[in-house]
Amino acid sequence: MRGAGRTAFAAIMLLLLGVLNLIYGIAALDNANILVNDTRLVLTNLSTMGWVLIILGVIQLAGGISLLGGNAFGRVIGIIGGTLGALGALLSIGGAFPWWSLAIFFLCVWVTWGIVVFGEDEKAAL
Repeated sequence: MRGAGRTAFAAIMLLLLGVLNLIYGIAALDNANILVNDTRLVLTNLSTMGWVLIILGVIQLAGGISLLGGNAFGRVIGIIGGTLGALGALLSIGGAFPWWSLAIFFLCVWVTWGIVVFGEDEKAAL
């Protein structure tokens, strides 16, 4: 199939993003010192941000596992998880690590693109 390798790569990256979001969510719930100086949050506090990141991580993990299994459910959940991850990364660009947020944003966009362009084999020209 056209794009099968790209989709496998996207699934593995989606799993990686899910694990990272779970770790960040747990760190935010634990009030870890990941924010420096006078950082303003889009969400009201670290607890809210932590739960949002944990839910996003679970969605991304479910999409990655299902996508590795070759299910259509994995494509839908993977696209939703990648899009939500990209939006979350854009919302955190003003924080302490803007370049890291941009890297996560582009990784989420790459994952979403890899899932979207996956399709059937192209017909040979006669």
